[in-house]
Amino acid sequence: MELAKTNRTVRILNWSAVIVLLVALVAVFFYAPVERSMGNVQRIFYFHVGSAWVGSVAFFVALISGVLYLRRRHAKYDTYAVASVEIGLVFLTMAIVSGSVWGRPAWNTWWIWSPRLTLVTVAWLSYAAYFMLRGAIDDPDKRRRFSAVYVIVAFVTVILSYLSVRFLRDIHPVVFGGTLESAQGAAEGLQEFDGPGVEAQMRSVLILNVVAFSLLYSAWLVNRVRLQKLMDRADLLKSQVLQRLQGGST
Repeated sequence: MELAKTNRTVRILNWSAVIVLLVALVAVFFYAPVERSMGNVQRIFYFHVGSAWVGSVAFFVALISGVLYLRRRHAKYDTYAVASVEIGLVFLTMAIVSGSVWGRPAWNTWWIWSPRLTLVTVAWLSYAAYFMLRGAIDDPDKRRRFSAVYVIVAFVTVILSYLSVRFLRDIHPVVFGGTLESAQGAAEGLQEFDGPGVEAQMRSVLILNVVAFSLLYSAWLVNRVRLQKLMDRADLLKSQVLQRLQGGST
């Protein structure tokens, strides 16, 4: 019954993600305004911001799952944490690659070791090391406990990355919120458009892409949890078959 309910949820989220992603793609390429200096290359901005935002949300979900596991010791929270970190790494990789492509015409370089980009690299390495930690511990309970503590501590890198362009002089623009006077270098690379109403167009397309990537994250998360349930069920059936075979042989 529980698996059937999960299958229905998977189908709904999968189709919802596909539909909204298609709408977002149409909006990016046919509705969003053209930036004055970079032209159509600027359109990758919508994918960059959407993937970076959802990657941060995925790591936050992993943090919450880690806290819940330490409090309740239920294996399902460890599953949510593992799934969220896996998906978060995919989205963070998408953000890094798309940001590099966007940065080439905006900054005339593919990469620069600014505070934001350095901290994003540290965050990526920290969460990649999460799987190295899990692979190094054989005991399941100990692995879940150590992993829960790790995802809680690792989220500090996400917070520092978010705050870097607001408190440090950085070439990376501030997309959400304000910035301090000492960090005014963060204004470099902001977009410029011609014509009335373009800011509203840009904002609506950006929100649509964030929603689309959020639905994609939700679909992937439910699919990953479903896969883990199937793996656990297969392991249970395997152990039951082995017990019966051993009982029959005796």
